Amino acid sequence: MASSGTGPRRVTIDDVAQAAGVSRQTVSRALNDKGEIGVSTKQRVLDTALALGYRPSRFARGLVRQDTISVGLVIPDLLNPFFTEVAAAALEAARDRGWHVVVYDTGDRPEEERGTLEVIASQVDAVVGYLSLPEDEIDKLTRGLPVVLIDREHRTQRFSSIRIDGESGVHAAIRHLTAAGHRRIGMLEHAERSEPSIRHKWFDAAMSACGLDSGSVARADQSVEGGESALQELLAGHPDLTAVFTFNDIIAIGALRAARRLGRQVPRDLALVGFDGLRLGTLVEPQLTTVALDTRRLGALAVEQAARLLTGGGPLPAEQLTVGAELRVRESA
Repeated sequence: MASSGTGPRRVTIDDVAQAAGVSRQTVSRALNDKGEIGVSTKQRVLDTALALGYRPSRFARGLVRQDTISVGLVIPDLLNPFFTEVAAAALEAARDRGWHVVVYDTGDRPEEERGTLEVIASQVDAVVGYLSLPEDEIDKLTRGLPVVLIDREHRTQRFSSIRIDGESGVHAAIRHLTAAGHRRIGMLEHAERSEPSIRHKWFDAAMSACGLDSGSVARADQSVEGGESALQELLAGHPDLTAVFTFNDIIAIGALRAARRLGRQVPRDLALVGFDGLRLGTLVEPQLTTVALDTRRLGALAVEQAARLLTGGGPLPAEQLTVGAELRVRESA
């Protein structure tokens, strides 16, 4: 992933040492209240650190005191099984490292996200998760902490990102539907954002690649109930549709329920394809065909990248920070 801009750099212990005119070891002694330096020197170092906004790394202190590394994991909606699966993977990866993880659910609301970052900035060593605020605001709120964004491109060097690339999986899904004879394919898009989602863009590109016009679209809340009402709306306006691609599996499961209530047998009368690859999709009838992400890898990769940033190591190569998706054909399409 390419990023642009330099962004503000976290102040280091070397910066404090240079500004105060002392050695790195002297700064360390002053900050850790050691007695091997004079009172005036100690005060000068402390004043310099304060003026520069230096925040000692809890990780670095942990190397000496064996403190447990603490990571703040920010999730937009723990009631959504997809985010629960990602969180579980991140927790497992952190536990294997002996880390402590604090999970915060923002309810996908900017004001909750803002409050969460204000609270955890002084309590954790790194922040990992789904953040929607502007990068400059995230930077201000996290006060120089390492930050790993999930499913969002970063624009400054201050952050790292774990990218989701589902384009090939969506193309495979549309090719699968067209191979089965479907030409009138609609989409259930999410309703939380006014602009088209990246999944909507992938859908449009896949339709075009298969020689089809962009499909009809209805917006759905990201819930089973949202999927139900959105499919009813979509079919009311476009009863000739024979297949529907949905923004995620939760919406698709709601669409399954609505199709049954409307007397449309899946997949004979209406094929349905979800996105995410939730385990829940194997528990419904018919089992859900889906573009599946590796949620286990997604969570583990975010923790691994945080570990690299905390230890001062270089980030993983961009190609290793992308989680792809694949079509899993089951019974609904």
